[in-house]
Amino acid sequence: MLKPKADLQEDLNPQETSEWLEALDQIIDESGPDRAQYLLQAVQRRAALHGASPQPQITTPYVNTLPLEREVAYPGDREIERRIKAVVRWNALAMVVRANKYDPGIGGHIATYASSASLMEVGYNHFFRGSIGGQPGDLIYFQGHASPGMYSRAFVEGRLTTQHLENFRHELRDTPGLSSYPHPWLMKDFWQFPTVSMGLGPLNSIYQARFMRYLENRGLIAQTDRKIWAFLGDGETDEVESLGALTLPCREKLDNLIFVVNCNLQRLDGPVRGNGKIIQELEGVFRGAGWNVIKLIWGGQWDSLLARDTSGLLMKRMAECVDGEYQAYKAKDGAYVRREFFGKYPELLELVKDLSDTDLEQLRRGGHDPVKIYNAYKSAYEHRGGPTVILAKTVKGYGMGAAGEARNATHQQKKMDEDQLISFRNRFKVPISDDQATHCAFIKPEGQDLKYLEDRRAALGGPVPSRHPLPITVKSPPLEKFADALGGSQGRAVSTTMAFVRILTSLLKDPELGKLVIPIVPDEARTFGMESLFRQIGIYASQGQLYNPVDAEQFLFYHESKSGQILEEGITEAGSMGSFTAAGTSYANYGIPLIPFYIYYSMFGFQRVGDMAWAFADSRGKGFLLGATAGRTTLAGEGLQHQDGHSHVLASTVPTCAAYDPTFAYEIAVIIQDGIKRMYEQNEDLFYYLTVSNDDYVQPAMPAGVEQGIVKGIYRYKAAESGDPKALLFGSGAIFNEALKASEILQSKYGVATDVYSVTSYNELRRDALATERWNRLHPDQPVRKAYIEQVLSSSNLPIIAATDYMKIVPDQLAPWLTGRLVSLGTDGFGRSDNREHLRRHFEVDAASIVAATLSRLARDGKFDAGQARAAMAELGIQTESGDPARA
Repeated sequence: MLKPKADLQEDLNPQETSEWLEALDQIIDESGPDRAQYLLQAVQRRAALHGASPQPQITTPYVNTLPLEREVAYPGDREIERRIKAVVRWNALAMVVRANKYDPGIGGHIATYASSASLMEVGYNHFFRGSIGGQPGDLIYFQGHASPGMYSRAFVEGRLTTQHLENFRHELRDTPGLSSYPHPWLMKDFWQFPTVSMGLGPLNSIYQARFMRYLENRGLIAQTDRKIWAFLGDGETDEVESLGALTLPCREKLDNLIFVVNCNLQRLDGPVRGNGKIIQELEGVFRGAGWNVIKLIWGGQWDSLLARDTSGLLMKRMAECVDGEYQAYKAKDGAYVRREFFGKYPELLELVKDLSDTDLEQLRRGGHDPVKIYNAYKSAYEHRGGPTVILAKTVKGYGMGAAGEARNATHQQKKMDEDQLISFRNRFKVPISDDQATHCAFIKPEGQDLKYLEDRRAALGGPVPSRHPLPITVKSPPLEKFADALGGSQGRAVSTTMAFVRILTSLLKDPELGKLVIPIVPDEARTFGMESLFRQIGIYASQGQLYNPVDAEQFLFYHESKSGQILEEGITEAGSMGSFTAAGTSYANYGIPLIPFYIYYSMFGFQRVGDMAWAFADSRGKGFLLGATAGRTTLAGEGLQHQDGHSHVLASTVPTCAAYDPTFAYEIAVIIQDGIKRMYEQNEDLFYYLTVSNDDYVQPAMPAGVEQGIVKGIYRYKAAESGDPKALLFGSGAIFNEALKASEILQSKYGVATDVYSVTSYNELRRDALATERWNRLHPDQPVRKAYIEQVLSSSNLPIIAATDYMKIVPDQLAPWLTGRLVSLGTDGFGRSDNREHLRRHFEVDAASIVAATLSRLARDGKFDAGQARAAMAELGIQTESGDPARA
């Protein structure tokens, strides 16, 4: 019988244990660590068969993963690279200090790049490739707060000027300036990825790496050994997005992905894990997910100490200390380190007796040792079969000394006095005078140093980061291509979701555009009626389909393929948005102008991944978002959490998002055709959001001459049947049909004629009106221009009743240009589980409510008898004393 687990820690036969360990040492010496690892795994499997499986170990000792004997010699000129790094360090610091000296409070960050300079410079000199044999090079997600270091690097390479650095965080001056963080929208020739909204860089890099394999497996790009590098901070890993998708690159065997976590042990306010060890925690998380983990903890000066520590006490002491203590060891002097770290055990004091306090103070961490960094990067680069993470221990504010090294407030440090600047200059041997130092002068390498820098970048294929998209040659299809949508449904009831799927199918069959269309769905394809695409174009699976699907006998079986076109992401809107981002920016990163269509439950779009949508816009992304099962009263039965009544409000906050709420199939066709034309043919930096519903109704044929109105945002669908109209009815999406019913009731029961307008986009109408208003304000000497909404309604001053399945604030956007005429009906408040009839009555957007609102407004204007209006409400079943649905 096995003993209790507590007893398993007792060594009942030390001699036997010693023999086993000696045998293991011999195997490692004679056959290498790989053989030893294989034997240990074999022993574990055999032990498990006998019920003696050991407790799983998800962490390893608190030392470097790569032993000294596995290191290779550094390939570069260490001294030249040290001098270059010193210059880059200085410029990065001087940029921030100078900016705040002359413009107090402008901000900026010194400490993050100070901690990561060695990590970056080894990459720049030996790993980061600008291009590979004529193909695009590595894609690098830089740590956002380290941006001054990237600017400094570009400056010494000659890509940025002194004026650029002098205008750090001054983007609105007459001379060139630099954005605070990585923003492709602001520096479109420089940055590729916005990363400073922490967590998004790691998540997007994972889906970028998978998307690269997708493109390769589909034959859209050539296969290369290019890498995706993601640099992030240890504090950043608290963001759910940072670690939420770690299993994906392991399932997909993405050995093109390398994470480098800058473990400087500090977040913005204090320690990341003061009472623990963030490196050990992250090692467990990443190893548990299946990543290759390389711990880079100790610099080379520690190697001799570890070699001479025959007692094992040094490793024990390393394991005992928590991060709060390690932070203090760097914030204080060598005497403190001797007393508090080595002083716990007399044997350790003896180990360092020949080292001075200064020597102890200068013991480096792994993330500051170029040799250790190079070997970690090399190992990660050569690893096959899965992703790698490098956990590099550094010091936040490294080199800042009393100005902020390892201090809790160092993240906010933006200023340094003259003595601190000179001290920094001295520590890194920066070749500048005292006067240059105190005035934060910018410098460049010269002579052999400059040549070395230029040669290294040339050998690696050019500069990084760099964003230079190729010209896009995609042409929008003629509108006639969507003849089915334009001709209507011939009396059949069809939802706009199904209408969209048919348009998408038509695009997929196009000989020119088909291969560029990327359908993306988060495990709801059947809900949206897309199962026909499973067989037609297949679902992408990097390993193909290794099983016979349960529905294999059916015509529309679940078909996975290595060359599949659909990205079926599973239940992850964030992951789907990561793929949408990779596809929507592929024109810039791969030279392939892809057209992604990401369709999802509309409630779980902007509300759930709004930050990613903002970053997508920053990235100048292109593509179509489709919010399906849309509308607070149109998605029946699902209730409060699923019924979307505000995605158009959220969409309106993204400057490059053109949002539409179409009612009919032909409107969708016109909008998509216009979107492809604007985004790809005319190369506008924008993306589209369309809401589509699951409400089935007859789709009419497109009336003549409405195309411009559809894309601008409004057109008259139905004129008053008899006499001049007394009111205008606006409708959108599925609620447009309620407006049509209301128009009939008003005419037939109350003798009120109305014009009915389809409003496809309040957001676009408002933007046009704002732009027109601004022009008029700035050109008082010119004839007044009219906004499109004013042009459409120029001959009318009638009251307007606008009904929408979204919040009233959506139509309210147009109130300033409708001179007090607007009455908005919308779905403010929480959703309910019920059918459409009851939902629309509850939110007061059904036909009866539209009729009541119209009569009430006409009565207020003296155009309809108030008593008759009150009687009509009773006749229509309107509960005038019921509670406000916005508060219910």
